[in-house]
Amino acid sequence: MNAPISEDDLHAYADGQLDASRLTQVEAWLAAHPERQAQVAEWRAQSAGLHRAFDRVLDEPVPARLIPAANSPHWLDARKLAAVAWLMLGTVTGFVLRGQTDGEQASTRIAQSLPRQAAVAHAVFVPEVRHPVEVGADQEAHLVGWLSKRLGSELKPPKLDDAGYHLVGGRLLPGDKGEVAQFMYENSTHNRLTLYVRPDAGNNKDTAFRHARENDVDVFYWIDERFGYALSGNTGREDMLRLATLVYGQYSR
Repeated sequence: MNAPISEDDLHAYADGQLDASRLTQVEAWLAAHPERQAQVAEWRAQSAGLHRAFDRVLDEPVPARLIPAANSPHWLDARKLAAVAWLMLGTVTGFVLRGQTDGEQASTRIAQSLPRQAAVAHAVFVPEVRHPVEVGADQEAHLVGWLSKRLGSELKPPKLDDAGYHLVGGRLLPGDKGEVAQFMYENSTHNRLTLYVRPDAGNNKDTAFRHARENDVDVFYWIDERFGYALSGNTGREDMLRLATLVYGQYSR
């Protein structure tokens, strides 16, 4: 079967329910789509968390006091008790899943706004010739100290010299809930990248790379603890993923 990979295929893959031929196709597709591969990993982690929370309860033996003799007049009551227990377990599971869903929705809202804001800031300042940044790379120490103070945490611009990009400088921007930092880089052919750093990620632990295409700007973005990061540029998706990986590697040390 060579049908396009669907959402159902991805869920079946996460649950280990694909046959061998389809499994091979899905794995090959995921290898070319790292952002969806990360999403599948999240689904598996959620499933594993539920199993850790509830499997031990289901595997426990029923206490002897709750198992009357088969001819006991209370046998029906025991069956009712078991049914109630299952309903209670279902309710608890529902609350857990609802909590996860609420958290996922909040994370999704953050993730959806991050690439749009980063792409807009990129489009506004990248064409600038005389004033592309507020503080130039020749004052990097001042730039780092200033932005770190305003964002409330030490924030250093990543080094991309080995990838052919040199720091131009940075600036402070207004965000939805406070200050945002932007660093700009340029290579020898005057292609520019911008790294947008937003300190309102809500202590989210999601570190998966995601890709967005915003008005012809490729944006790779991720959330790591309390910061959201978005690298924007026009160098092509594969090259942007390579560069975003370099940036992430420096911030995760």
